[in-house]
Amino acid sequence: MKSDKSRYLSNIVKELKPSGIRRFFDLAANMEGVVSLGVGEPDFVTPWSIREASIASLEQGITSYTGNAGLIELRREISYYLKRSFQIEYSPETEIIVTVGGSQALDLALRAIVNPGDEVIIVEPTFVSYAPLVSLAGGVPVPIHTKRENEFKLQPEEIEKVITNRTKAILICSPNNPTGTMLNRHELEAIAKIVEKHDLLVISDEIYAELSYEDQYTSFPSIKGMYDRTILVSGFSKGFAMTGWRLGYAVAPKEISQAMLKIHQYTMMCASTMAQYGAIEALKNGMQDVEHMRKSYRQRRNYFVASLQELGLSCHMPGGAFYAFPSIQSTGLTSEEFAERLLMEEKVAVVPGNVFGESGEGFIRCSYASSLEQLQEAIKRMGQFLNRL
Repeated sequence: MKSDKSRYLSNIVKELKPSGIRRFFDLAANMEGVVSLGVGEPDFVTPWSIREASIASLEQGITSYTGNAGLIELRREISYYLKRSFQIEYSPETEIIVTVGGSQALDLALRAIVNPGDEVIIVEPTFVSYAPLVSLAGGVPVPIHTKRENEFKLQPEEIEKVITNRTKAILICSPNNPTGTMLNRHELEAIAKIVEKHDLLVISDEIYAELSYEDQYTSFPSIKGMYDRTILVSGFSKGFAMTGWRLGYAVAPKEISQAMLKIHQYTMMCASTMAQYGAIEALKNGMQDVEHMRKSYRQRRNYFVASLQELGLSCHMPGGAFYAFPSIQSTGLTSEEFAERLLMEEKVAVVPGNVFGESGEGFIRCSYASSLEQLQEAIKRMGQFLNRL
């Protein structure tokens, strides 16, 4: 008789739910003719100059480990980039770590600051990894539910309601995944006052910073008094169309970044060498490509959100990223029912909003990082589905 191997597993891992996004990706993968609005990934190929720089490093036989924190040349370029783009200065020698994607940077940040039982505020609807990463670090994720009437923007008074003597940090993502909501400087300053009042840290996920469409982007550590309280997490996946390269970075004041580096040394050693050479080229000469992609996404956003409104699905205008988060409450279906039926009946893949937290129920996430032709076809099929309802 086979023994139950689950008894060997960590209780935290046992209690983790599988990613709700994965189930719909797996369903769509086994169907032909699917128009996918589910994947949070650019449809652009990584620009050639970036690929060429990486290939050149291979041809030159540069295939060994880099230093734990990453190539000093890349860390300097990240430092220059943050200064010229967001007016924040970090030391490439002691305050910047090159990571295996933004996800590893988030994991390092949480493990470096969280003690068992510490609470970390998570802003819902939220990226599916945030709460599990807090739990895996031994912390307690505490959700704040944002609302459609506020365009899913975090309200300062809502933060005050959930703060306790165990609150350690708040995790903010702007522009947000899944809503596309972006916070402006005034809104971030209001949050900063509460952060300072309660002596909190902020983990600011700015992976979509390059894909902001309207106002000038404000990086959280540039807010007065927040430099010493912020761990900034970003990377090359979204803005530079480098998802498969798995390259990100974390920047923070020296005491925090060096604590994160200790964890990185033991768990990852370093990020891919060839990817780091590609990233150097991206920061030196890739901004024209980023601007081209940003303009294209903005055009698609305008078309797609307007089309959703015409179908009767109310949707706020996202300020950044490449997601629309329309309400499907008027259909009477739950988010999962809507997403599953749309996939089975019309072969359009979207992500049900409830996988991003309770406040996502009644919504679906649609990625408009697809060609205009694909978006038009998706709108046509969604219209047919809604007409039958």
